[in-house]
Amino acid sequence: MFFRRETAAVPTFGNRLDALRKLGFAIEPLARGRVRVVRDGCAAVLEDAPKLGPRVAERAGVWDGKAIATLVDGGFQKFLQTSEGRRRPALAEDLRAIHAFQEDLREGLGLTSLYNESLGTVSNSYLYDRVKDRDRGVPKRPWE
Repeated sequence: MFFRRETAAVPTFGNRLDALRKLGFAIEPLARGRVRVVRDGCAAVLEDAPKLGPRVAERAGVWDGKAIATLVDGGFQKFLQTSEGRRRPALAEDLRAIHAFQEDLREGLGLTSLYNESLGTVSNSYLYDRVKDRDRGVPKRPWE
């Protein structure tokens, strides 16, 4: 008697988008095969990566109708910043909405939920005063 393992069905990008629609996400097609996923004032941009499944091209942030305001950690406070440079302090409601959006998005896409991302909201960039100019060689020291 032979036992045969059944091959796991790998959902297509379209199947995953249908699963997101069932969870209440609105999907807007963009250029170059990308889609914007919007729900409850938050948005993210997804694209289909061949052989890897869906990939988050633009991380989740607050959607203001024109652009996605992504989360920036200033060391002392978190900010929401758009690609045009508009910046405002992030409120607790914003952080909760982004966190819930990211969790539901990962669940709908069938992606792995990582431990550190499940604890709270992860910023897109970190702009601490102490690490300013760190990547440009030797930073200027305060006593110089």
